[in-house]
Amino acid sequence: MGENKNICVLVLGDIGRSPRMQYHSLSLAKAGFKVDLIGYAGTQPHQALIDQTNIKIHAMQPPTSLNGLPGLLRYLMKAIYLVIQLLIYLSFRISKPSFLLLQNPPSFPTIAVAWFICRLRGSKLVIDWHNYGYTILGLSLGKQHILVRLSKWYESFFGQLSDANFCVTNAMRNDLQRNWSIQAITLYDRPPSMFKSIQLEDRHKIFKTLAKEYEIFRGDSSNNSNEETAFTCKIGKKIKYKEERPALIISSTSWTEDEDFSILLSALEDYENLMKNSSISKQYPRLICVITGKGPQKEYYQNLIKQKQFEFISICTPWLTAEDYPVLLGAADLGVCLHKSSSGLDLPMKVVDMFGCGLPVCAISFNCLHELVKNEENGLIFQNEEELGQQLQELLEGFPNQQRKMDSFRANLKTFQRRRWEQCWRQTAYPVFCD
Repeated sequence: MGENKNICVLVLGDIGRSPRMQYHSLSLAKAGFKVDLIGYAGTQPHQALIDQTNIKIHAMQPPTSLNGLPGLLRYLMKAIYLVIQLLIYLSFRISKPSFLLLQNPPSFPTIAVAWFICRLRGSKLVIDWHNYGYTILGLSLGKQHILVRLSKWYESFFGQLSDANFCVTNAMRNDLQRNWSIQAITLYDRPPSMFKSIQLEDRHKIFKTLAKEYEIFRGDSSNNSNEETAFTCKIGKKIKYKEERPALIISSTSWTEDEDFSILLSALEDYENLMKNSSISKQYPRLICVITGKGPQKEYYQNLIKQKQFEFISICTPWLTAEDYPVLLGAADLGVCLHKSSSGLDLPMKVVDMFGCGLPVCAISFNCLHELVKNEENGLIFQNEEELGQQLQELLEGFPNQQRKMDSFRANLKTFQRRRWEQCWRQTAYPVFCD
């Protein structure tokens, strides 16, 4: 146990939108460590994190907008602000940590400052590699931009100065070793216990909750009963699915450049055109598509969605609480993932969450996706909008009475559902912090 050890967990991002670092913090606290969790204020974290007495949350304020300044000067001023802010929190706001666990990316200036503080205070630096910062920067600036090349050198140089490392895939572990001589331990994302299959009663409850705010979850407007939703109804004391209920498709996103939601919209247009063919439309359900999350491109895609004149498809883009999100995943019929890794070496946590709820997934292909999604076993992998459109038609034909392929996927996911974050963390990560 870690009764005498303090550990700092640092994420230069919104704590509430950093699930893996929240899970690290909870696992460390349960193991007896005193945890100082440093990150930005914003979205409320999981309630379990707030209630955990071994965790102290230090919510920093993100840098203010400097849009009036030229690009390079704005970048420099932001970097200076972050360096000073991190030095204050890591030097004076927390007790000396035995370990400093750092999320990467973002890389700059976090890795250098964390390394400096660890040398100054006699702490060990552990980096949890979620991706490479320079590859994300390359999405907007181009791979050959001078800042991208400098970022790559910086990330490599300071990454090699760490005392221990975790990463999210075997592909990333091999890449770190081959290119930067960094020895990392693969700690796969696994869902915590809140991501699980749920009963029909719980599905009805979450539909009723969302119906208060989102019209597409509401039942027949001619029926004044508040016990009816778009999917379910309550007859006496018994909750039932409606005979011709729509299919609920869900996708989660941070609305960034590595996810192209025009692919999903094009596939939905193909499905809409199929439904307009009266001779075969009765073989397919109407669709309700929920796209959750916050991010910089959300407004852009919301405007695109408004331009669509769908008759058989309804789309909403809510932000769900940490408590409601796993319940809605458990209530959905199919997940869609459009995450395309900037490095090709990380895996989408949203699929991990979906699998934890027993939800089959259609996911866009990239290099190491096979480490998570097994095509035709627990989901389907597509290359473009045409393939996604075909998969939606294939999986939803005869819905809800015929779901043979999706039922097969759900059965195959039961093995995945048995391996949870806490168990994997105890086996893989805990020994590092006992050193």
